Amino acid sequence: MGHLRGSASMEESENSVLGDEETIKKDYKPLSCLSSNNERGGFRAASFMYVLVSLENMAFIAMMTSLYLYFNHELHFNIAGAANTLTNFLGATFILSMVGGFVSDTYITRFHTVLLFGLVEVLALVLMTIQARYKSLKPEDCGNKSSCMEGGIAVLFYTSLCLLALGSGGVRGALPALGADQFDQNDPKEAKALATYFNWLLLCTTCGATVGVTVIAWVSTDRGWWAGFLTCTLVTLAGFVVLAIGKSSFRIQVFGDSPMITVAQVIVVAIKNRKLTLPENADELYETSEKESLIVGQRIPHTNQFRCLDKAAIVPKAFEPSGWTVCTVTQVEEVKILTRMLPIIASTILMNTCMAQLQTVSVQQGFRMDRFIGKFEVPAISIPVIPLVFMSILIPIYEFLFVPFARKITKHPAGITQLQRVGIGLVLSIISMTIAGLVEVKRKNASLKNPLKPISVFWLSLQYGIFGIADMFTLVGLLEFFYKEAPASMKSLSTSFTWISLSFGYFLSSAFVDIINAVTKRLAPSKQGWLHGQNIDTNNLNLFYYFLAILSGLNFLIYLLSASWYKYKTEDSVPEPKFSEPKKMDVDDLPPPPKEESTDKDSTVELITGSKEKE
Repeated sequence: MGHLRGSASMEESENSVLGDEETIKKDYKPLSCLSSNNERGGFRAASFMYVLVSLENMAFIAMMTSLYLYFNHELHFNIAGAANTLTNFLGATFILSMVGGFVSDTYITRFHTVLLFGLVEVLALVLMTIQARYKSLKPEDCGNKSSCMEGGIAVLFYTSLCLLALGSGGVRGALPALGADQFDQNDPKEAKALATYFNWLLLCTTCGATVGVTVIAWVSTDRGWWAGFLTCTLVTLAGFVVLAIGKSSFRIQVFGDSPMITVAQVIVVAIKNRKLTLPENADELYETSEKESLIVGQRIPHTNQFRCLDKAAIVPKAFEPSGWTVCTVTQVEEVKILTRMLPIIASTILMNTCMAQLQTVSVQQGFRMDRFIGKFEVPAISIPVIPLVFMSILIPIYEFLFVPFARKITKHPAGITQLQRVGIGLVLSIISMTIAGLVEVKRKNASLKNPLKPISVFWLSLQYGIFGIADMFTLVGLLEFFYKEAPASMKSLSTSFTWISLSFGYFLSSAFVDIINAVTKRLAPSKQGWLHGQNIDTNNLNLFYYFLAILSGLNFLIYLLSASWYKYKTEDSVPEPKFSEPKKMDVDDLPPPPKEESTDKDSTVELITGSKEKE
C-alpha cells in the first residue's frame, strides 16, 4: 500500500535535476527505452516538424490575412461582418487547440494526433477550394448586410470553416509538444537546446508565413481565390506527408491517463475534505510509494500556495486510497501549477486582441495608401509581410547574439526567463499600438487633404515591425513556459494555453468592436461610432488604437503582479535509467533506477518580474 510522504528516503527527497523530468505513467515509457539519443530525437527529428510548420503556416497565415477580403469582396460580408467572422474563426481555431492537446495527452500519441487533425484540415481546405471555384456556391450581393449567407451555401461555408478551425487547432495543440519531446530534459545538453528549438520553430513559422502572404496572396488576388485555396491545400498536404516520412526519427511519448481526471479528483476530494484540518507538518500528507505510484519518474514537492487544495491529500481514517478518496501530493501540486498559470494566460489576452486588430484593419488601411515600390504594386493583403520579415531577421540575431550575451550575465540557459521574455513583449505591444494611432492620424489627414496623394504603405512598418518583435518575445516565451512548467502528463494540454490566449484575444477583438461602436455612438456628438461604416477616412480608428494602448498599459501592471507572484516549479525526481544499447521494453521490465547524485543549479533573474526560477 501507500505510505506517508514523510517516510520517503532523505536521499530521494533531496535530489533535484536541471529542467523537467519525463513522466512515466502507467502507460508511459521513458524516451530512453524507445531509442538511443543518437538514433532518434534531437534537431534531426525536429527538422521534419520544422518543414511541416513552415508549409502549414505558409497556407494558414496566408488565409488568415486574406480571408477578410475574401469574405468582404467575394462573399459580400460588410466590413464589420467580415472582420467579426474572421476573428471568430481564428478564436475558434486557437481554442480548439485544447482538443488536440487533450487527445494527445490521453487517447493517442502526439504524432498520430497531428496526422489525424491534419487530415481534417486538408479536407476543410478542399471544401473551401470547391466553394471558391464555382459561382453557384457563393451568395449574391444583398446590400450592406452583415452576411448574405443562407441555405445550402451557408451550410457548406460554415462546415468548411468549422472543420478548418478544428483541424488547424488540433495540430497546434499537439505539434509544439511533439517537437519538444525530442529533447530529453534529463540530458543537460538537450535540455539547454529546448529554448533553441522553440526559437527555430517560430523562425520556420515566420519564413513560411512570409511566402504565404506574398506568393499565395498574389495567386489568390491575381489568379483567383480558388487557385489560392488550392495552393494552400497542396502545400499543407505536403507538410503532413513530410512529417509522416520522418516517423522513424521521432521519440514518441505514449499517451497516459486523462489529465482532466486528475484535476477533477483533486477538486472533488478537496471539497469533500473541506471541513478537515490540515496537519501542521506537510510531510504527513499522502504520497504513494515509488513502485505503486502512477508517476514513478517525477515527484513534485509540496508548496504553500493554495493550501485549500492540500485537503485532497489528507489521509482518510478508513485508509482505502483511491483517486476519489485521497490524492497524492504530486497530484495536488499538478493542479496548483495549472492554477498558478491562469493569471499569466489572462494577462496576455489583450496583446492578442491588439494583434487581431492590426491583422484585420491594417489591410483596409493599405487600400487607402500608396502601395507602389517603383512600378510594382504591393497587394494589400501582403502588408503583414512587414512584421514577418522583421521577425525572420531578428530571431537569428536573438539566438546567436542576445542569448549568449544575456547568458553570461544571468547564468540562465535561455538568457532570460520565460516570464521576463513575455514581459518585454507586452511592453513593446503598448509602444506599437501608440504608434499605430499616430500613423493613422497621419494617413487620415493626408487622405482627406488629397485622396490622390496618400502616404506610403511603409508607414505601417513602424507599428508592424515593433509588434512583430513583441510577438517574437511573447509567443516563444509562452510556449516554452507552459511546456517546461507543466506536469509531464499534461505537456500538450498546457502548451495549448498559449493558443487559448490567442483565442480569447480574437474573441475579445470582436466584442471590442461592437462595444466601442455601441458606446461611442451614444456619446459622440456626431452620433456615429468610432468604427462605423465602410469608409475608414470618416471614422476614428486612431482613437480605438489609443484606447487599446491605454488598456495594454494597465494590463502590463497586472502582468507584473502575476509574474512576481508566480513560483516556478521545483521537482524531486527519480533519475531515469540509462541504457547503453537501444532497445524496446515494457515499463515492468525496467531495472530499478540507480541512485546518483544530481546537481542543483540555481538561476535567479529579476530583470522584469522579480520572480525566481530554479532550473
